[in-house]
Amino acid sequence: MGPLTADTVALAAVMCAALVFRRARPRIVLAVEVGGVVLHQILGGGVRSPLDLIPAIAVATLAAHSPRRVAWTAGTACAVVLAGTRVITSELASMPPEVVGQIAWICMATAAGDGLRSRRAHIAAIEERAVRAERTREEEAQRRVMEERLRIARELHDVLAHHIALINVQAQVAAHVMDARPREAREALGHIRRAGRAALDELRTTVGLLRQPGAAEDLPTEPAPGLDRLPDLINSFTAAGLEVDCRLEGTPRPLPSPVELTAFRVVQEALTNVSKHAGEASTRVRITYGRRDLTVDVTDDGNGGRVPGTRGAGATKGANGANGTGEPTGTGHGLLGMRERALSVGGTFSVGPAPGRGFRVHAVLPAPETSAI
Repeated sequence: MGPLTADTVALAAVMCAALVFRRARPRIVLAVEVGGVVLHQILGGGVRSPLDLIPAIAVATLAAHSPRRVAWTAGTACAVVLAGTRVITSELASMPPEVVGQIAWICMATAAGDGLRSRRAHIAAIEERAVRAERTREEEAQRRVMEERLRIARELHDVLAHHIALINVQAQVAAHVMDARPREAREALGHIRRAGRAALDELRTTVGLLRQPGAAEDLPTEPAPGLDRLPDLINSFTAAGLEVDCRLEGTPRPLPSPVELTAFRVVQEALTNVSKHAGEASTRVRITYGRRDLTVDVTDDGNGGRVPGTRGAGATKGANGANGTGEPTGTGHGLLGMRERALSVGGTFSVGPAPGRGFRVHAVLPAPETSAI
């Protein structure tokens, strides 16, 4: 080890001061440290010197904050420069152990810094995956909440809209014939009472299901009306004065519960819209059992109502709350609910003007014969 001189102390002070900036400017600091050791060797610092550790600290910092290729390139260059300077200044024919030690120090420092960088990158990747997984869980929870809200909205709409429409029609009838034909008025009020009781019963059942704990597949399936309740549905509308011609075509067979429920709700909502918008109209309902599907077709011959605040023939609204192009109008949710139900079971849904006059609701629901349950 060389003598401790004032030049050595001053050089060591400068090199140690430069280490303060090694994280902000690692490459510049490494160049300063290597240059300081080279200068110290040229000034006769000897084969061994305590300043040899300072470049190792700088190269470790550079490796910890730089890509692997940059780190090992800088470490190799540093080792070559320091080792070459030491061999030249020592005037030895062979490489002394001190030179090997210097190279080993630089290599170990580079490896330590690279390992620290890899560990930090690994921890950062784990944290990012955790954040992404948490975000995904939150998005999934929000999606499930939205799906549940849509399902509840559909159920409440389907349960209440039919009965409320009948109550509205019968109330108008009662008000119209109250003085002239009190017997018919009493019959209309009786229909109102029965429709209100039925609405309350179905609403109570629906709310009870929503309040039950447990997974969706563990809950009972009521209210889940099927096509077996179609005659009662038709009778409720005919009692309200709507002329309905309902026919089943094909060979009836058991269908999956979601398909039966969707078919029933489509017919129910279509007839409800006819009673609200079509005025005095006759309606044709056709349920067709195909080999691979079930077709629901509801057609009326009503004139439809005129959308408030509009003029002209293009402003008419069909019996099912659609305009002349078959697109939904207003703020009703019936068409949207029917479409969502049909798509949820893999079917198709369309609505538009019927040939001649009136409107048509058409749904095709998948129901292969082998899937009957």
